[in-house]
Amino acid sequence: MLLNRAGADLSSSQSILVTGGLAYGTAVILLIRFGLSSVGKLEDLGLTDTLAAMPNRRALHLDYARAAPGTEKALALLDLDGFKSVNDQYGHFVGDKLIKECAKILAEVCSKDGRAYRLGGDEFAILVIGPIAGNILEGICHTLLARLGQSVTIDERKLLIGASVGLSRSSRRDELTSSELLRRSDMAMYVSKDAGRNRCTWFSDDFDRNRDVTQQVEAELREALRLQEFRVAYQPLVDAKSGDIVAVEALLRWERADGSTVSPGVFVPIAEKCGLIYQIGLWVLRTACREAMAWDEIKLSINVSPVQLRNPEFPVELGHILEETGFPPSRLELEVTETYLVSDPVVANRNLDVIRKFGVGIALDDFGTGYASIGFLRNFRFEKLKLDRTMIVDAGLDSGSLAMMASSIAVARAMDMEVTAEGVETKAQADLVRTAGCDQIQGWYYYKAISAGEIRGHLDEIRDRNNTLGIGEAHGHVG
Repeated sequence: MLLNRAGADLSSSQSILVTGGLAYGTAVILLIRFGLSSVGKLEDLGLTDTLAAMPNRRALHLDYARAAPGTEKALALLDLDGFKSVNDQYGHFVGDKLIKECAKILAEVCSKDGRAYRLGGDEFAILVIGPIAGNILEGICHTLLARLGQSVTIDERKLLIGASVGLSRSSRRDELTSSELLRRSDMAMYVSKDAGRNRCTWFSDDFDRNRDVTQQVEAELREALRLQEFRVAYQPLVDAKSGDIVAVEALLRWERADGSTVSPGVFVPIAEKCGLIYQIGLWVLRTACREAMAWDEIKLSINVSPVQLRNPEFPVELGHILEETGFPPSRLELEVTETYLVSDPVVANRNLDVIRKFGVGIALDDFGTGYASIGFLRNFRFEKLKLDRTMIVDAGLDSGSLAMMASSIAVARAMDMEVTAEGVETKAQADLVRTAGCDQIQGWYYYKAISAGEIRGHLDEIRDRNNTLGIGEAHGHVG
């Protein structure tokens, strides 16, 4: 209305831009007041990201709408991996420079085949319109990932970043809107992140079906918390020499009211994504500490989700639980995975240092499935290394894998870490890891996950047996 009263003659598409926001509307009034109402200036103001000097989200929607009906359109949404760490370590000034450098790289890679946009933060998009648009876009994105995989120099600092990319397309048959294509690309981008980052993923209809399942499980999780359908099971760790129980690992179980169970592999990732894992994790800690109080001097091991460790309140909550239950911190061991530590090493080290001050031990879980180096182990100073089942299985199949397992145990010994072999299911595997020098063994060959009451029963049997033999304290533990 302001433009009409001022007598400006704008097209309908340009008029739409006026509704983009209060700041833009104010700027339009200033342009008119000072006689600067050219269409070019208005388009620049509403369609350009000023930091990256490239088209913005509004420009993307407009370009998409201008495409001829029935034309194939392909859209990539990419999110920079590691950008948050750059901002945290070097500040937003360096982060802004990195955004500008990435914008230049995108423009170069797209060239004349596509157009790049900055959507906000560290999110960018690439739009390709025309025949075989999907093939062209995929080629652009693979070239882009290769470029972003190289270090970027900002203020004499070499920064290593990458990108997670989601791809989607609209053909003559479906004629999807730009908003729907963005939604699909966004879903595919998160699949790329979950799969390890620095990769491209095309949208699949399965993603929507999985989303529906996820939403249903999330609703059931909230109800399960209210109805207290969770319980904790415990899998014993035995001394490699004596076979006595020296520790237990707490394992979360979900049993619905109808008696059916839900696998942790299904509901834990969903709980992490929807934010429920923090509340559930605290419940597991509190429950396990209470139940393990009566189990002589054996240790209690509990897995901690990366989501929990990222929460600055977690060490405080842990302290409250230890005080509330009276559980000795020296008997508690938290298991963490390499994924969290690698993705945010500065914050991770800070949080783990606070936890260690309580007297709680830290174990690296699933060792052998990632990329942990000697330097990595030294930086985080774990009290225990847990060898993943795949390493145990492979060591029994070929000499190279066996040498790798032996060297891992030797490194742990040199760093004063205990070593536990996970997933031991046969006598041959038990003999193998025992001979290799593991301190504890965990797996179905000895015990499956059992209830708290069964743990008490097994400990009583071991105590009675050792007392009968007159070796009650021969192994350095009561259990």
